[in-house]
Amino acid sequence: MSEKNEKTDRFDRLSVFKTYKLYVGGKFPRSESGRVYEVSDAKGNWLANAPLSSRKDARDAVVAARKAFGGWSGATAYNRGQILYRVAEMLEGRREQFVREVADAEGLSKSKAAAVVDATIDRWVWYAGWTDKIAQVVGGGNPVAGPFFNLSTPEPTGVVAVLAPQESSFLGLVSVVAPVIATGNTAIVIASEKSPLPALSLGEVLATSDLPGGVVNVLSGRTAEIAAPLAAHQDVNAIDLAGADDVLAKELEIAAADNLKRVLRPQAVDYSAAPGIDRMTAFLETKTVWHPTGSLGASGSSY
Repeated sequence: MSEKNEKTDRFDRLSVFKTYKLYVGGKFPRSESGRVYEVSDAKGNWLANAPLSSRKDARDAVVAARKAFGGWSGATAYNRGQILYRVAEMLEGRREQFVREVADAEGLSKSKAAAVVDATIDRWVWYAGWTDKIAQVVGGGNPVAGPFFNLSTPEPTGVVAVLAPQESSFLGLVSVVAPVIATGNTAIVIASEKSPLPALSLGEVLATSDLPGGVVNVLSGRTAEIAAPLAAHQDVNAIDLAGADDVLAKELEIAAADNLKRVLRPQAVDYSAAPGIDRMTAFLETKTVWHPTGSLGASGSSY
């Protein structure tokens, strides 16, 4: 209840605490289980209650990602680039919020957190520029001995489960999510277990950009608890184990083998360095098509 301040003749306001929710299928549900867990800053001070996702939440995210896959993978690469750039625009507009959240999550000074957020926004722009160029780099015409065209083109793998890095709650998160969707895949993201707030706020940015619902789904909670059903899920095509420790990664890799998922094993990564194209090509399949050139004339060509 507000109390009147006699000296100023004004009312002191109570703080309005932010309610963090999951982001699944373009909507913001609470966890199906109704559970939450406390999130603290680097000094142990309480920041918020985050949803504690259940196995049912993970299955719902897979359904949403599969539903969105056809439209997203069928969109033009140029259009995907426009949408990723729009996400960067929205992040720029909420820069100060993310600076605060990253500073709290990673125990950084405001200036260092600002540098991380700026690098993250730039990372979105970088991947936006690659959407209509990656096919030219990894695809092309192949020389064959015969009257055929032989063309190789990259196609998205499908639904990708992504275990976000545990320590790099924002730059690392975007560095593993952006390349997945830039190439036409859809994603289920498990946020950093101890620092999920930047990821949950990113869901709000994605919802107000032009990204179709279901292309990115963000879950928070116990990484091992959520990752297990995703690794074993028959409708998940690939999994990025960036946020798993060695023991969990081995367990998930065994589970993923059941339907021959693509697996990107955890590795030491400096997320502040130039990313390269490895995380884009990790979740691309190559389709090769043969096509006859037609009857060859006396000159050796029908053209």
